Amino acid sequence: MGMSLTAVALDCRAGCGACCIAPSITQPIPGMPQGKPAGVPCIQLLPDMRCAIFGLPSRPAFCGGLQPQPEMCGPNREHAIRWLDELERATAPAH
Repeated sequence: MGMSLTAVALDCRAGCGACCIAPSITQPIPGMPQGKPAGVPCIQLLPDMRCAIFGLPSRPAFCGGLQPQPEMCGPNREHAIRWLDELERATAPAH
């Protein structure tokens, strides 16, 4: 996977939504007070795959901290989901 230390500003890919589906979010989300498990679409993900609470104070800090980068987003949505799935497994607490 190789995490890059150099941030490159990107705009989100239209119709992607990988960041709103693949990772688990442990912080409360409006409509999901317990957060969400990995692989489950966030309730705030709109049909056009945009975030309904983008830019609002109710958006979890985790979401704001996850910035699109070439390594994560890759050439397509499937790449982004695979990359985020791998990150999820690598950072999951041991049971």
